[in-house]
Amino acid sequence: MKISVVIVSYNVKYILEQCLLSVHSALSGMEAEVFVVDNNSPDGSADYIRDKFPEVEVIANDHNAGFAVANNQAIRRSSGQYVLLLNPDTVIGEESIRTLCYFMDENPQAGGAGVKMLDGHGVFLPESKRSFPTPWVSFCKMSGLSALFPGSRLFARYRLPYLNPDRQHAVDVLAGAFMLLRREALDKAGLLDEAFFMYGEDIDLSYRLVMSGYRNYYLPERILHYKGESTQRGDISFVRNFYGAMLIFYRKYYPRSGVAVSLLIRLAINLRASAATLARIAGAGRRKAKRVRRRRLLVLCREANFEAVKAAAVERMPELEFVNLWNLDVKRAMDAICRRNQMKAFTDIAFCCRDMRFEQMLLFMDTIVDKKTTYHIYNVGNNRLISPKNNETVRR
Repeated sequence: MKISVVIVSYNVKYILEQCLLSVHSALSGMEAEVFVVDNNSPDGSADYIRDKFPEVEVIANDHNAGFAVANNQAIRRSSGQYVLLLNPDTVIGEESIRTLCYFMDENPQAGGAGVKMLDGHGVFLPESKRSFPTPWVSFCKMSGLSALFPGSRLFARYRLPYLNPDRQHAVDVLAGAFMLLRREALDKAGLLDEAFFMYGEDIDLSYRLVMSGYRNYYLPERILHYKGESTQRGDISFVRNFYGAMLIFYRKYYPRSGVAVSLLIRLAINLRASAATLARIAGAGRRKAKRVRRRRLLVLCREANFEAVKAAAVERMPELEFVNLWNLDVKRAMDAICRRNQMKAFTDIAFCCRDMRFEQMLLFMDTIVDKKTTYHIYNVGNNRLISPKNNETVRR
């Protein structure tokens, strides 16, 4: 078995379905197995995926076991030379897994590999490449020094902004949304630490891979990740969970700095909470009417699917001024990518996943200059439009 793909999911069955469609395309011709661990989703995800993807092994938990526990359940059952931990709110390209496995084959010192993650507007997610959050690195991030000196290798090491995102690099941390792991490295370093319920387990495992004598790498292979850390900055529960995970990490690896780091993190949490509260109060005090955003949609699909995509889009965005078709019966998707300067007039772009390759969608999103454009994917199989905002779906 070349590769085992493990996806932990909770209550996102249509987004998970889209992810599995892209995984199915990426695994074509490979010896592979796919596991979905469902953490007791109330939306019937487990039965839905069993019906749609009978080749996928579904592990249905009777409670939310957390990210680390659920991944470990599937890893213990898997047999691949490589293990890919993948979030359900992702879309990967047809060549991504094959390319990364080839890299791992050619670089036996590589314990794991991460990728270039884009959000639903085509914006590069900086958490794609990071350093270990040592006390100094964390101090620079929380104090604002990283933001003040983004080009500094001394102050801006947390997210490594000075490293070109379109080049391969050795990095410290692999993002949990996409972690390709060498089986023998995982056996040596150990499975995910189940003391982490959510957040931090990817940092911990990356650290143990390096401590085991391996290197982690970032490769500029594109994937779409709907969520991403940047969409949750103002969420206090996220702040508490994330920094709580950091406390576990420091107590485990930096016990001598535990008290100082604990105080610093608690101060950061309180400051973030205060800022969020003030922002809500200020927002509630504003009396100005919200400006209606005029939206213009370009649909890339075959003519036979246009009306269905259009209907779903109009239901999602009643403020649409007009909808245009880029007819893939007579025009190539690559022509649209090459004419990216002509796409500035559109606020939204919808792809039909049966009419375009996922690789083409990702290339389109990455190369379009306007990063305010919102991208949607229409699934002909279930007649649903999936959009980045709150991971919504619309069915026709």
